[in-house]
Amino acid sequence: MMDNLRAASNHVVLKIILGLIILSFVLTGVVSYQGSASDYAAKVNGQVIERAQLEQAFQSERSRMQQQLGDQFSVLAGNEGYMQRMRHEVLSQLIDKSLLDQYAKKLGLSVSDEQVKDAIRKEAYFQTDGQFDNAKYLDLINRSGYSADNYAQYMRQQLINQQLIQGFSGGGFVLPNQAQAMVGLVLQERDVRLATIDLKAMLAKQVVTDDELKAYYEQNKNSFIAPEQVKVSFIPLDAAALQDKVAVSEADITAYYDQHQSSYGQPERKKFSIIQLKTEAEAKAVLEELKNGADFATLAKEKSTDIISSRNGGEMDWMEPDTTADELKQANLTEKGQLSGVVKSSVGYLIIRLDDIKPALVKPLSEVHDAIAKQVKQEKAVDAYYALQQKVSEAATSDNESLASAEEAAGVKATQTEWFTRDNVPAALNFKPVVQSIFDGSLIGENGAPGSNSDVITVDGDRAFVVRVVGHQPEGVEPFDKVKDRIVEMVKHNKALQEAKLQGEKLLVELKQGKGDEAMKAAGLSFGSVQKMVRAPDDTQLVDAVFSLPHPQDGKAVYGMSQDAQDNVVLIALDAVRPGTLPADEMKTFVGKMEQGMTSVTFDSLLANLRKQATIKMGAAEQQQP
Repeated sequence: MMDNLRAASNHVVLKIILGLIILSFVLTGVVSYQGSASDYAAKVNGQVIERAQLEQAFQSERSRMQQQLGDQFSVLAGNEGYMQRMRHEVLSQLIDKSLLDQYAKKLGLSVSDEQVKDAIRKEAYFQTDGQFDNAKYLDLINRSGYSADNYAQYMRQQLINQQLIQGFSGGGFVLPNQAQAMVGLVLQERDVRLATIDLKAMLAKQVVTDDELKAYYEQNKNSFIAPEQVKVSFIPLDAAALQDKVAVSEADITAYYDQHQSSYGQPERKKFSIIQLKTEAEAKAVLEELKNGADFATLAKEKSTDIISSRNGGEMDWMEPDTTADELKQANLTEKGQLSGVVKSSVGYLIIRLDDIKPALVKPLSEVHDAIAKQVKQEKAVDAYYALQQKVSEAATSDNESLASAEEAAGVKATQTEWFTRDNVPAALNFKPVVQSIFDGSLIGENGAPGSNSDVITVDGDRAFVVRVVGHQPEGVEPFDKVKDRIVEMVKHNKALQEAKLQGEKLLVELKQGKGDEAMKAAGLSFGSVQKMVRAPDDTQLVDAVFSLPHPQDGKAVYGMSQDAQDNVVLIALDAVRPGTLPADEMKTFVGKMEQGMTSVTFDSLLANLRKQATIKMGAAEQQQP
């Protein structure tokens, strides 16, 4: 689609629109992009972006990236240049937001909270069966690294952006002949024949000398950088593993049962019937009828304004203390069949009868014995786990020259790994906090010597490690002898490719001069059968070469040269070009996409000109960033 956009940006109508945008800034005058020594992140036309605002936005973006990329982000986070670029991008986004906010205010544009909420509710990916699903909404934005407030701010900005763009893209400016021309170009088909110079065959003939290999090594040392490597000794601590070592007595089980009886029973339950009336006078009259022997259920069906309970003669479900309404509790009914007086409520006036009582029940110990034993064992294991953590931590800190004391405290021998990098951490240690501790430099001594023991590193809540780096190799150029075999392959490949290209160029000259048949035959090559080519295949380099060739004239083929995905040199014979077409219904969709592309170009131009005409002053700390 980039080709579409480039072509679209050349249309006369779009140029007029962009010209209007640029013209709208002429009256404001041209001002500069300056630096300042003040302690803020940036000033945009006098509006301050505080350093705290930048830090918050940067940390938010960092958290979002970390949530999206998982463990892969730790590699990026260790790259200082990458993190600096991320910080610059976040500041640039804040500056763009300020510019757009200022321009929107200048135009009198605004978006209310209700509009933001409405836009979020209408997003298809937040809906289930056509209805807004709040749980899905929160889950999706959280997985994308947004809080509800941050996503609402993002949506507000998008709505303002839409209002801005609508002022410059009124729709309907893609003319039918423009759309048809674009379809013809994008969906164009070309008939080609291909002849492939096999690189593998040439590779087998290549001979290389030690001088060539060493010269290649010296010229391309940056291609042979060995990543940082470490060897590690570690002691794992696991709460689950401690359960097998924990003993639980009957006394422990009984004591736990006595302390947690409320968890193993059913509280007292009561069943009520009610008659609900609008006025106190009506309630008093019904109460008098009941005292004179009237049937409660009959009066409830006839006179209660509570639709649900009245159908059942006023009868309600069983209720526990926690689920009983305050009005029912205030009636203070304690005996089966007891009738309340008139009770005022938020929905009118009530007459309440206590129909039945079920006393609190507690399951006998024998029924919950095994479940309690399991629970007590888990809790004891967790207690033992934290006590062991403390013991091992103290031992690892007091004896910082080895893990011997920590091993004794833990009751297990440390495990030692082979050499590994950030990209192939052993599975037993492949937890983000552990990897971060190993590679952040704090556990490495001078000149690669072993450094300090780590403190206890907790992962997943119920597991932990104490780690010691016992060997370290910094990032550096690999020695020639270690990479010689790889260099042999590279040099042979380059020589074979150079030879293939030279042969291809000679044949291409012959083909263009009309002497190709004899030359191709002498080289043992021939063009294959005609094949149809469009812009979509994966072999982009070859496709680009095919579509860069001029149209054939007078039925004569046009020749070119490229490479395929396997690096083979390919001679191209282009025989015919046919413009693409679309059915009417698909053409309508295409026009819509084309207009969206033009809108994108327009919006980018708007932002570029806002920046050009603004006074943007960078704070001192941001100026010092490389």
